[in-house]
Amino acid sequence: MACTTGSRPMPRTAPACQWRGVIAITNQAPTRNGIRANAHVLARYAAACQAAGIVPVVEPEVLADGEPGDHSIERCQDVTQETLDTVFSELRLAGVDLSGMLLKPNMVTAGIRARQRPSVEEVAERTVATLRATVPAAVPGIAFLSGGQSDEEATAHLSAMNRLGGLPWKLTFSYGRALQTAALLAWNGEPANVPAAQRAFSHRAHMNALASLGQWRPDLDLAA
Repeated sequence: MACTTGSRPMPRTAPACQWRGVIAITNQAPTRNGIRANAHVLARYAAACQAAGIVPVVEPEVLADGEPGDHSIERCQDVTQETLDTVFSELRLAGVDLSGMLLKPNMVTAGIRARQRPSVEEVAERTVATLRATVPAAVPGIAFLSGGQSDEEATAHLSAMNRLGGLPWKLTFSYGRALQTAALLAWNGEPANVPAAQRAFSHRAHMNALASLGQWRPDLDLAA
C-alpha cells in the first residue's frame, strides 16, 4: 500500500497497527455521544499512525454478541450506519489519508440471540448498502471481523457480498474465531492432533479465500 503522510511518502512495506472501538446495542445504548467518542479516538489513532509511517486498521465494531444480543438486523444496520458515518467524519477532520488506511467493521447481522434470523442474501445486501452509504471509495480495503458468527456463516456472508459485484473496495476477512475455532477444536491441546488442526486451519483459510473472490459454495465445505 502506498500513501502520503504530509510530504513524506509511506512505503509499500509499511507496518500496520489496529485499534478496536466497541459499540454495544442495548435498550439504552449506544448514545450519539458514545459513538462520537469512539470515532474521535479512532481518528486520533489513525492520524498518529500515518504520521509515524504506519498503516492504521480502523476497527469500529457494533457487537452482535453483547448483552442482551437479541436486536434485529434493522437495528444493527441503523447503528452501524451511524457509527461508520461518524467515524469517517472524524477521520476527515483529523486529516487522515483515506487511501492509506484499512477498515475492519462488523457485518450487518441480527444479534446472536435474535429470534428472527436473516438470510445470507439479506445480510450481504444490508451490509453492502450500509458500506455504500458511509465508506468513501478512496478506502482501498475492508477486512471484516466475524463478530460471533459461526465459521460457515462468516464465510457465506463474505462470499455473497463479493458476488454482488461493482464494489469500489476490496472485501476480505480478518477473522479470529471463525478462522481458528475448527483448528483449536481439532488440536484440543494434544501434540498428536497437530496435523489435523493444521488441516482444519488450512481448509478454513481456503474457504475464506474463495469467499473473498465470491466463489465459495456450501458443498465445498461439506466435501472437506
